[in-house]
Amino acid sequence: MIQKKYRFHSRGGVRYTYQHGKTIRDSKISLVFATNGRNRQRYAVVVSKKVLKSAVGRNRIRRRVYEAIRLELPNIQKPVDCIFIIYTKEIAQIDFSELRKMIHDLLIEAEII
Repeated sequence: MIQKKYRFHSRGGVRYTYQHGKTIRDSKISLVFATNGRNRQRYAVVVSKKVLKSAVGRNRIRRRVYEAIRLELPNIQKPVDCIFIIYTKEIAQIDFSELRKMIHDLLIEAEII
């Protein structure tokens, strides 16, 4: 799980990122990102009820994505706010190495790594 200092603590930061950030979309995940002036990065994972009705399933997806982000943290040097939006429930069943590669590729495409 990702440390608390790397998470958003209010809706204001999330709203700012949605309004002023850029979006990169993959077939299953999209990344909304914006630079910040805090000298550290913050992350959020959004899994809608439309993706999966069960809260247990949504939380499982969220934990898997946060773990993949945590493993990428040593490579990230820029102070950015990132929001990962999940579009399919297939994320819960795919191999973790494939999920990590998807997130790594999105971060490279966004020029965060």
